[in-house]
Amino acid sequence: MPVSRNQGRQRLAILVLVAVAARGLTFGNPIVQVDEEFYFTVGRAMWSGALPFVDVWDRKPIGLFLLYAVPAGFGFPAGIWVYQALALAAVVATGWLIARLAEKSGYAAGATAAGIAYILWLDLLGGHGGQSPVFYNLLTIAAVLLILRSAATRAARWRAGVGAMALVGIGLQIKYSLVFEGIFFGLWLLAAEWRETRKMSALLRYGALLVAVSMLPTALAAAFYAAIGHWDEFLYANFLSILHRNPDGLLELASNFGRIVLITSPLVASAIVALVRSVPLAGEPGRARRFVGIWLAVAIVSVLIFRPWFDHYALPILLPACAAAAGMLGSDGWRQRFTPALLAIAAIGGQIVLLTPSAGRGDATQFAALTRAVGQGPGCLYVYSGSTMLYASTQRCSLSRYIMPSHLSRTREAGATGVDQDQEIRRILAAGPAVVVIRPPYRGERPAAHRLVTQAMARDYRLAAQLPMGSELVSVYRRSR
Repeated sequence: MPVSRNQGRQRLAILVLVAVAARGLTFGNPIVQVDEEFYFTVGRAMWSGALPFVDVWDRKPIGLFLLYAVPAGFGFPAGIWVYQALALAAVVATGWLIARLAEKSGYAAGATAAGIAYILWLDLLGGHGGQSPVFYNLLTIAAVLLILRSAATRAARWRAGVGAMALVGIGLQIKYSLVFEGIFFGLWLLAAEWRETRKMSALLRYGALLVAVSMLPTALAAAFYAAIGHWDEFLYANFLSILHRNPDGLLELASNFGRIVLITSPLVASAIVALVRSVPLAGEPGRARRFVGIWLAVAIVSVLIFRPWFDHYALPILLPACAAAAGMLGSDGWRQRFTPALLAIAAIGGQIVLLTPSAGRGDATQFAALTRAVGQGPGCLYVYSGSTMLYASTQRCSLSRYIMPSHLSRTREAGATGVDQDQEIRRILAAGPAVVVIRPPYRGERPAAHRLVTQAMARDYRLAAQLPMGSELVSVYRRSR
């Protein structure tokens, strides 16, 4: 049964408190995660006229950078707080909707616990900041609730289906990996339409409409780049470059995959047990459970397809896993003992995970000292390896559209960015950046690239500072002539 208004307020208050407590250590920290440092920096560059894929290169969709451009418009450091507030709101709203889905599936007793589990498991899987799934998961779960909405007429069914696929389309412009879940959602809607009408002509019209709506945001982005003469850059960055990326070593892949399995297994196992053991239900709860079960399988397969299996790649699995796990979390045998214990372990583990990167990558205080060492004087900055957030914090210009260091220095990206990596490094150094930032050699770095830069530092630069960033010493060089 749906919760009362008072119960709804209590649930919302609980989810807000849990989210603030779970993510509080990250608030105001500009170096929470390397990806979102880059997204914010690109968003900041867009306010100066930079165009993704043309002036700043990456393979993420334009929608993600437009999303980050909003908080980046507040500048540094205020924009850091804004994007983290947006992420917090998205997390709470997603947890709320997961609870709604659990209720719709007949798991009302564990619904609030399911929303809490989602929030806590984000920390365990690298979703403690503003990773892309933190935002598109909200669109996905909203689309699911539209798909499962009861509709008395064909017009109402079509409106709900179109609305759901519109949300999927927007989500695809945050990250394309949503495509497989989007296909499943569309097929589910078509199957439901066929059961209701048995008319092939209506089914074809409905299917064409769903595909068109889901592809519209991507089509508009492509049309924009084609209209301004940059279709080739858009096509390569968005769809072709990923095919050229080199695989990581088997040991690293196995390590990444094993970590995902270890972290997600309690929720996934609970979800499977709940779905298998639940008493079959007719009507809306039974339909919702079938949907969630298939969705969980599709989400897992989607993660398996997209290597190299970083932790945050598994964040979409949390949506169906938490909704289904509510069946165990709220069961009589779990609710009083095992559920609180599981959530407490996840909460403690999440805080350990947050503290560990801070020790390894550095914190806001150390980054502020590094920003001061780089300075805001004249001349451009080259972050060969280190935080791209330095471009935003120092307001220095860059000399290349490849501002993400890994695009030029990692073996994985060799031949996958549309440029010869060493040639681009030589071009940047020849342009004479005023300041160069280098972290120690790291796993996956090309030795040839590191050697190119260190030789240039010995020849044309002086070491101006060497500052701690977590467990590393980051070197800041200034041009000596």
